[in-house]
This record gives sequence, structure tokens and C-alpha cells, in this order.
Amino acid sequence: MSATVDVTTWYLEQTSAADLVPARVPEDSAGIGVERAEVPSPEFSRFLYTAVGADNTWVDRLPWTYEKWQRFLERPGIETWVAYERGTPAGFIELDAASEAGVVEISYFGLLPAFRGHGIGGHLLSYGTARAWDLASRWEGLPPTERVWLHTCSLDGAYARANYERRGFRVCRTETKPEPQVAPPGPWPGA
Repeated sequence: MSATVDVTTWYLEQTSAADLVPARVPEDSAGIGVERAEVPSPEFSRFLYTAVGADNTWVDRLPWTYEKWQRFLERPGIETWVAYERGTPAGFIELDAASEAGVVEISYFGLLPAFRGHGIGGHLLSYGTARAWDLASRWEGLPPTERVWLHTCSLDGAYARANYERRGFRVCRTETKPEPQVAPPGPWPGA
């Protein structure tokens, strides 16, 4: 029998664009930018997923095939926004409006370890959340956004939930359940 660990998951939401409390722009913002990855690229998305989630035990997408990544990324209403510092990917936020009309899930958000603690996370979350609220303007046939939500858990970064709450997200549900204990996979085997 494999070991388990109790994991608490918090579901947070905004129900109005007015709920968003933007973060301050990082002090040395001259080299920081956020751009949408407009070309669906399984390689790039998997890189972001593994590089950001490696020390937070993100494992659910590791078994995805190239084709599954491609199908997911090509769905209308899926957007990946990437933060860069002086040309280097620093983190990403993934928006998913393809699952429920009028609802946008921030399905993934985070920074590569070297870029944490410099104010980029709050800036990226603010920028990405604003893009979630205006997502319908970029996708024909999508209804206007009425709710933006995300979830975080006790395995995520120590400051994740606080960052979400500072940006105006409110906890709407909490659950705790045992999950199989897995070692963080790292960005490459053996890392």
C-alpha cells in the first residue's frame, strides 16, 4: 500500500471584474513583459508546466502525449500568457474558458523557482486575471466572463493562496482528502 498525505484544496473565485486588485508593477519592470503564446506548442507548454510545477508536485499532465497537449491547446478559449524577464521565460498563467459558458478557470499559474520573490508573480496574476475577464473579446462565440476561478492546495508554493487573495480572489470552497504521496518530479529525471 502506498503512503498517503492529507491535501487541503482551496477553491477561490472572483464574480466581477471589479473584484480584481492589481498588484504593483515590479520595481525593476523595464525588463519584464507578459505575452500571449498564440501558437499552440506542446513542447513549450510542457516546458512551462514542468519547470514551474516541478517542486510543487504537479504530476497530472506528465503522462499527456504530444497529441493530447496539441488537442488541449487548440481548443477555443484556451490561452497561455507568459511572463518574461529580459527575454527569459519567468512563469505562466493558463486560462481555460472551454469547459463552462461564462466561466474562466485559471488552470495553472506559477513562476520558475529563480524568478520567485521579485514581484513578478503578483504582476503576472493581475495581468492574467484581467485577460480572463476580457477573454470573450478575443474568441468569437464565447460568452462574456461572469466568473473567474482557480484552485490551490497545501502542496503548492507557500505564498500562492495569499497572492490569490491579495488579487481579490475569495475562498468559495475547501476540501481535505488523502492523496498518494509522490516525490516532486523535478524538471528532468534525477533533478
